[in-house]
Amino acid sequence: MDALVTALLIALLFLLLGSGLWIGLSLMGVAWIGMELFTNRPVGDAMAVTIWGSLSSWTLTALPLFVWMGEILFRTRLSEDMFKGLAPWMSRLPGRLLHTNIVGCTIFAAVSGSSAATCATIGKMTLPELQKRGYPERMTIGTLAGAGTLGLLIPPSIIMIVYGVTAEVSITRLFIAGVVPGLLLAGLFMGYTIVWSLLHPGEIPPPDREMTFGEKVHASRHLIPVVGLITLVLGSIYVGIATATEAAALGVVGALFLSLVQGAMTWKLFVQSLMGATRLYCMIAFILAGAAFLTLAMGYIGLPRKLAEFITGMGLGPLWLLFWLMVFYVVLGCFLDGISMVVLTMGVILPTIQKAGIDLVWFGIFIVLVVEMAQVTPPVGFNLFVLQGMTKKEITWIARAAFPLFLLMVVAVALIYFFPGIVTWLPDHMR
Repeated sequence: MDALVTALLIALLFLLLGSGLWIGLSLMGVAWIGMELFTNRPVGDAMAVTIWGSLSSWTLTALPLFVWMGEILFRTRLSEDMFKGLAPWMSRLPGRLLHTNIVGCTIFAAVSGSSAATCATIGKMTLPELQKRGYPERMTIGTLAGAGTLGLLIPPSIIMIVYGVTAEVSITRLFIAGVVPGLLLAGLFMGYTIVWSLLHPGEIPPPDREMTFGEKVHASRHLIPVVGLITLVLGSIYVGIATATEAAALGVVGALFLSLVQGAMTWKLFVQSLMGATRLYCMIAFILAGAAFLTLAMGYIGLPRKLAEFITGMGLGPLWLLFWLMVFYVVLGCFLDGISMVVLTMGVILPTIQKAGIDLVWFGIFIVLVVEMAQVTPPVGFNLFVLQGMTKKEITWIARAAFPLFLLMVVAVALIYFFPGIVTWLPDHMR
């Protein structure tokens, strides 16, 4: 019966998404039908309370602010200046400016703690510039979809906080443990970009011209405003004088100040940046609301709990246990957002993990990695939704473009399993 319910809901979700219905409405529709048919809970009341609760969260405040910061950078010369500063140093690297997606997401991930905010903000800066320079669209969007997931892994990470509270694990140790795997994953993404570029040399536009070392250093002056802004946001978080939300507000003020100093900000551009951020955030918020209601419906139906109980009851060894958990979370990601997956399943899974002798800090990073995979798998991959709204491409097209990076996340999971010191060494040496 559970398998039949799952299959019906998956088919319905694909049908609604394929019909062209708004994503948020599709998620809400599936949740409504699921609760109406398979639970006794009053659906209208549950939907109202859930949507209000999901959208009134203070933690969510950082997201529109980071998106607005990205809009300001996108609509002024600041994003173009970033490319002017980075381009000379990447001219000899295969793939050239494609790496700005990965480097930019890696840096911004240390600011936002959110995959959607990282993807949306960096995408606002890089997509127009790469398109203007003639870089292949599939690689441009695919690398952004994959690299945007680093917002979950590189601290500060909202999902790490949720896991730490749920599993009663030190959040500080989780944050420290995420640094090396995050850099490892960014390195894998850059390595893939290099290999792809070597295999498709005709797809990468040539550099403008060769520059001397002195000219490269001189060109790097264009990075000073953007690096200063990043330092302001990052420093305020790590020094402890601002939360992520307060740092996002600082980022907006800093971006406005820099654009005014450069003489690029006008009242018209200010309104355009504000309205652009509002439209993009409303799209993301509508999807979040639909996902929250779908999460509630799945919880009442009991599918996550029953699937987790099935896996934990199989009596598997650590390797196969983790393999099937990886498959389980990727499938679960077709319905739920990452935080909801952690909240709904940890109570059932953690006793089995402890019994298998798996370190809970290591398992936290494992969970973040597999949740990252779910961010780029349809139909409920949040990075896919964000990029669909920005590029107007089909979700399936974006998913295919991001699939090689999905496989690299699988490689990263294998690496941390066979070499657990990648996760545990740094927190063990910073006690």
